[in-house]
Amino acid sequence: MKKLAAVSLTALALAACNGGDGDATLITTSAEDCAAFDTSLIAGNGTAQWVEATDEHPAFCELAGTESPVEGSTIGVVYRFPAEWNGRLLGLGGGGWAGNVTLQAAMQGLSKGYATMQTDGGNPGTDVWANSWVADRPESAMDFSQRAIHIMTQTGKAFAEQYYGEPHDLAIFQGCSTGGRMALMEAQRHPSDYDAIIAGAPVYTLQVQTSAVFRNQAFAQSGGFSMEDLQLVQSSALAQCDANDGLEDGIINDPASCDWQPSSLQCEGGKDATCLTSDQVTALQSVYDGSKASDDSWMMHPMRKGGEAGWAFFVGTDGSGADPTGGGGLANLFPLFFGADNTVTLANYDEEDYLATRSSDFAQMYEAQSADLSEFFANGGKLMLWHGESDPGPSPVGSNEYAQAVMAQNPSAADQFRYFTLPGVGHCAGGPGADMVDYIDAMESWISSDTAPERLIGTKMDGSLTRPHCAWPNVARFDGEGDANDPDSWTCEPRG
Repeated sequence: MKKLAAVSLTALALAACNGGDGDATLITTSAEDCAAFDTSLIAGNGTAQWVEATDEHPAFCELAGTESPVEGSTIGVVYRFPAEWNGRLLGLGGGGWAGNVTLQAAMQGLSKGYATMQTDGGNPGTDVWANSWVADRPESAMDFSQRAIHIMTQTGKAFAEQYYGEPHDLAIFQGCSTGGRMALMEAQRHPSDYDAIIAGAPVYTLQVQTSAVFRNQAFAQSGGFSMEDLQLVQSSALAQCDANDGLEDGIINDPASCDWQPSSLQCEGGKDATCLTSDQVTALQSVYDGSKASDDSWMMHPMRKGGEAGWAFFVGTDGSGADPTGGGGLANLFPLFFGADNTVTLANYDEEDYLATRSSDFAQMYEAQSADLSEFFANGGKLMLWHGESDPGPSPVGSNEYAQAVMAQNPSAADQFRYFTLPGVGHCAGGPGADMVDYIDAMESWISSDTAPERLIGTKMDGSLTRPHCAWPNVARFDGEGDANDPDSWTCEPRG
């Protein structure tokens, strides 16, 4: 059956094509249509099952199977086709070192009428930091790095046409963190897969992992920070820079321009709750500054001021030299970089090791750092990139530099690319900022109007906060009058 499936999928994939950006259609299907789907087309003992509607999602047909484009590759795929289809496809990315085939991840798209496409990235595990398989299984490493999303997409397009009887009108990809890297990988290496791409907080190079390691080392040398210490630092930065945007609201809109210095908190006598030791001050300054290698690349991306209370989720701030992510999973990849008998550890990892990591074969396969998106833009593609300013994982500095490189290398596509920074927002969500943004609606508006957005509107889930997020290089400033939760009370102005 698997051989038949592979041949059939190839034929279907060749028949599938990217649609235009016209008005969405509406096609209605039923449980009978799902039951009638030819499951022999689905590789890896594929299944088709109907899922009834609930208060959280519409009824849909779920197709699942395992694609094996080459020996040793096992790409789990899940497609959810809503009973009422708008003619559009939504590809979804994963997080950490895992894909994501959960229904929860698909629910927003399904509720909007999209047929959703998901993959486990080539590894069925769901622990986002358990990545030793990357070094053990080369084909799975290739799947996760760049092949799984492409295979998921091509097969999904074919299945959608087979199921609904018509090709799709539009294909959008959305992902954050690892999903953001997958998004950029699609634009760079498979530019015909999607008409529009939404990439959030992308872990697009191994500098994210190396930054975590060097930050952990810096905090270990400082003796560590308590949560009270981190809150003290954050409160001090806010006290000096919060009002720079015209409003004191616990959020620094442009932390890069915040001139607060950690030396202002250095103890004159013994350590107490109101000050920091000299070693702590040194560590803070080092992570704010970041550090570069001899090739002028960032070994450790700078961290932003104003979000310190949320750092411990990704950074070993306690001084132990370890963090909840294990250095972003970097240690499990050391056999790829240094051989099976290497003596490199997270504690002694240094610049030489960093350079070896970035020049490795794995890095060339995994990293999505090319700013040449000329083919994607030539196809009419639209790219929306965004990043939280208080992200303690991948630094917004990395996204800032990538965005500026895209603008520089693709000047004729200025209306096809937008980059947004989200003040006070952590990694993909969280933090005091307005972290809830309907990126799909924003992209749909961009496509239908053919006018690139100059701001996105963000809220908090509880409705307590509403803020505009301005397109780079602008930043939001409060006019000083009116309701701060009214986006019209803010203007987008050049950064300081």
